[in-house]
Amino acid sequence: MANVLVFIDNPGASLKKSSLELLTLARSLGESTVALNGDLSDAAAATFGEYGVGAILRPATDNLDDFLVAPKAAYLAAAAESTGAGVVLLDNSPEGKEIAARLGIRLNAGVITDVVAVDPDGTAHKSVLAGSYTTACRATTAVSVLTLKANNVVPEPSPAPTTPETVSVEVPAVAAAARITAREQKVASGRPDLSDARIVVAGGRGMDGDFGPVEELADALGAAVGASRAATDAGWISHDAQVGQTGKTVSPQLYISAGISGAIQQKAGMQTSKVIVAINKDAESPVFEIADFGIIGDVFDVLPQATAEIKKRKG
Repeated sequence: MANVLVFIDNPGASLKKSSLELLTLARSLGESTVALNGDLSDAAAATFGEYGVGAILRPATDNLDDFLVAPKAAYLAAAAESTGAGVVLLDNSPEGKEIAARLGIRLNAGVITDVVAVDPDGTAHKSVLAGSYTTACRATTAVSVLTLKANNVVPEPSPAPTTPETVSVEVPAVAAAARITAREQKVASGRPDLSDARIVVAGGRGMDGDFGPVEELADALGAAVGASRAATDAGWISHDAQVGQTGKTVSPQLYISAGISGAIQQKAGMQTSKVIVAINKDAESPVFEIADFGIIGDVFDVLPQATAEIKKRKG
């Protein structure tokens, strides 16, 4: 079986669902080791054991977050070489993909992004053309670097938990790395993380710049707020709320689409939702082709009524 290295970056107090997906996939491919950056909480350490991790590698320096991605790639390359990893798994975020590209150069490894599944023999299945097709591909190099799209693997703890040891890894100096000079804390909304949310309420061009009704319905449902690219590009809501081909992939129990046409780029980010409810005043909108329930109407009439009804039933 292959040695599989999983990169977990700043897990916080507990591991995200996307990290658990990486650990589950790693275990299906071989012996898994975690290359961790950031603090290791007791809860995270216990979770690594539950998911069958053999060892936890940590950088010998604590300043990787003072730079952009170059030192993280250097650390991950050193970790891969020290463990003899044949597969390296990262998340499919923009930073994850940039680290993967730099790592591929350092290790002379094949890099495959947008992965949705991996066979035991290392064949990766990659989502392409806005989810219209899935291609099978495999790196011919000794090491494969794969970035996994979130919400494509069901997290499952190991039937045989482990007690992983912690090992320090020396990080090569990266003299020309770009340094981060300032950070600004994002204001917490109190809503669940979009990628992991069980319910998502998303707004699009039809909101005409007013996301108030979307946010009010989301808060009544305890949901995350999403958006189409048209809405984020217009500056109505931040880009980290974007769902779609160039945004986040979500797979909630309930996805409410408000004022979104349902173009293929949007569909790519939410088509695996369990139940899709679409609200649009255009009866010919493509979103109705994939919706489980459709409401033809003005979002500024429908959303406030839905919010009021939910609050009444909760109260």
